This record gives sequence, structure tokens and C-alpha cells, in this order.
Amino acid sequence: FGIATDENFVITTTNRKEITEDNFSELVQDGVTLYLLQSVDQMLLSATKERIDFLPHYDTLVKSGMYEYYASEGQNPLPFALAELIDNSLSATSRNTGIRSIQIKLLFDDSQGKPAVAVIDNGRGMTSKQLNNWAVYRLSKFTRQGDFESDHSGYVRPLPVPRSLNSDISYFGVGGKQAVFFVGQSARMISKPADSQDVHELVLSKEDF
Repeated sequence: FGIATDENFVITTTNRKEITEDNFSELVQDGVTLYLLQSVDQMLLSATKERIDFLPHYDTLVKSGMYEYYASEGQNPLPFALAELIDNSLSATSRNTGIRSIQIKLLFDDSQGKPAVAVIDNGRGMTSKQLNNWAVYRLSKFTRQGDFESDHSGYVRPLPVPRSLNSDISYFGVGGKQAVFFVGQSARMISKPADSQDVHELVLSKEDF
């Protein structure tokens, strides 16, 4: 840094907290911006830039559905939330060559855990990558770019037939995750791709967040 051996200096955070041996591990993290100054209260000689990396706060996911569904203009929002979950199954089974099976179960047996809503279908299943993409907030199921593997790759949106089993019935477009957290406290996805022997499971939990 071109500092003379007899010159004093300090290293601080952008909040002007001096880095010392005692607080080094606490304050110096990957990506943190530091100042090299002559003193803690030295005036900066020019404007500085700081790079910020962030993930959305978990409230963005677990509470966003509350706003989306309560904005349903006086209608009972629960059917719309369930429709989002059924919509995933409609997409997954849209190209079945045989019987299309979609079941909705309300589970109240405490011995199996907390009460739950289960949507079960015989669709083509998701790979681990597709399941991972499903968990990403605001990632459209129709987005395809770069190495992104769509959670509905190969799916073709059917012609709009209002509220039929051959159409997408998603009304608000906020996705299954927000629907899940509007209804409950966690989401559990279990999926086996039709051409694979692997079963993939994903759990998103407000408690874990």
C-alpha cells in the first residue's frame, strides 16, 4: 500500500469500527468493505463505492402470500391458494399418455406430524435441479436462460380454456411457495422423475428460516 514503516494507520469498517486482533473474526467477513486510514475519524478524500451482496429476507417468502391473497377483493382467498398448488400438478400431468391423477388430501392425524394439505399427482416428476429451481423466489416456471433448467422444461402452455383441467388455473401468479406459506408453515416437495430411480425431497420451513 506504499505506507512508510514509521507511519501510523488503522483499518476500519465502513461504520468506522477499527479492526483489532480481538474483533477481527467478527468484523472481517467475505465481501466486507474496509478502509485503510491514518485515523478512525479521518475524512475521506473522495467518494467510495461498496459492493453489496444480499439474499431476500425470509419474510419476503413466508409473508408475501398474505398480501397477495388478502388483496382478493373480499373473496375467500383460500381457494386461490389451493388453486396455485393444483396448478403445479396440472402442469406436471399435462402430457401424461395415460390416466391423469391429481389428489388433494387434508391430513389431521397428529401422529404423523402437524395437520397438512397434500397435493399428489402422477406427473413426470422433477429432477434435483428442477426442484432446486422451484425453491427460488420469483423464478418463473416458463423462464429459460443460460444453464437454467426449467422446473417445467418441455411443458407447453395450453390454449386458454377458462378454469378447465386443460388450462393453467393460477390466478394471482404468486406461485406455490407463497400459497404454501399462506396456508401453513412449511413446504415439503417429494418428486421422482419418470426416467430416474432417484427420489428427491425438498423442505422449506418457516422454523428453519
